Amino acid sequence: MTTETVLTNARLVLEDRIVAGSLVFRDGVIAEIAEGNSASGVDMEGDYILPGLVELHTDHLEAHYSPRPGVRWNAISAIQSHDAQIASSGITTVFDCLRLGSDEDDGFRMGEMRAIADAIAKARSENRLRADHLIHLRCEVSASDVLDHFADFQTDTQVRLASLMDHAPGQRQFQTMEQYTLYYKTKRGLSDEAFAHFVNRRQEASAQYSEAHRRAIASACAERGITIASHDDATLDHVDEAVGFGVRLAEFPTSIEAAKASHKAGMSVLMGAPNVVRGGSHSGNIAATDLARSGVLDVLSSDYVPFSLIHAPFVLADEIDDLDLPTAIRLVTATPARTVGLDDRGSLQAGKRADLVRVRRESGVPVVRSVWRQGERVA
Repeated sequence: MTTETVLTNARLVLEDRIVAGSLVFRDGVIAEIAEGNSASGVDMEGDYILPGLVELHTDHLEAHYSPRPGVRWNAISAIQSHDAQIASSGITTVFDCLRLGSDEDDGFRMGEMRAIADAIAKARSENRLRADHLIHLRCEVSASDVLDHFADFQTDTQVRLASLMDHAPGQRQFQTMEQYTLYYKTKRGLSDEAFAHFVNRRQEASAQYSEAHRRAIASACAERGITIASHDDATLDHVDEAVGFGVRLAEFPTSIEAAKASHKAGMSVLMGAPNVVRGGSHSGNIAATDLARSGVLDVLSSDYVPFSLIHAPFVLADEIDDLDLPTAIRLVTATPARTVGLDDRGSLQAGKRADLVRVRRESGVPVVRSVWRQGERVA
């Protein structure tokens, strides 16, 4: 039986303009977009209708699964709690980051991320989830066991994105020891001796493992059609390496030079939406707003604050004169969807999935009033 819903008196945010009009969806798919109000339908009271947001990089699930050091929460409960915040933030497609690679001081035990992936699949099969959940593997290539962790996912079709990361000091995210000291020594309360040992161990592991692991994971992803992301690129050499691996997504470049080169090479440059909302990076790297002003910001991710993904585009549209709201909304909808090959969503077009967000925003922080995924109201 065909089901039809008409949303009228809405401001429809298309990829290139805003239309005052109506939207019709049938059986989970957008059927029609028209200017002007419909004689019948649900009155949107002049609110915005956006495409459902597409989130490519969020560590938020990890915080629910391990809410305190050494604590592990019930996986299904953690996923449902995470999912509720994701959906209520207007995110209808989310790539849950699972961290691969560990040592004695950090990371998860072998098999833990596999168990979470199994729990995501179980929650989906039991219709527990509001958003569409896929998996992003965050591969710490300097870890000795990262290939063992990666092997746990060699047949998992939920995996659609993998990032190649190396957080050793003196490079990429932590180009200076001042940044690394603040982030690790101060945060962990390490003594000078313990911190020196910590740094040496990570630098040695990076030198021993990173290059071989990066190549092995990139090759496996290319064979399986998994989108590859670089992470924290800082130099033109980093960008050239990413091009060689077929990287499509440049996550969190740490220099303007690397961001511009990545964008020019055809990669989508991703930065954190919290960076936009806060007005700068929490780790002292480049500001996402500066990249937007330079025309080299392509994708935003909520990273560690789900609601920032709906908030940040409005901030950018307010603060940058030549960046309008449709352009800002593309950063969290159409462009991330296309980057990972999800061509069935990300924009308000006939034939696309009816993943929709109703937003009221007069000024300041926007309010998410309703969310639909494939035509079903989920928030």
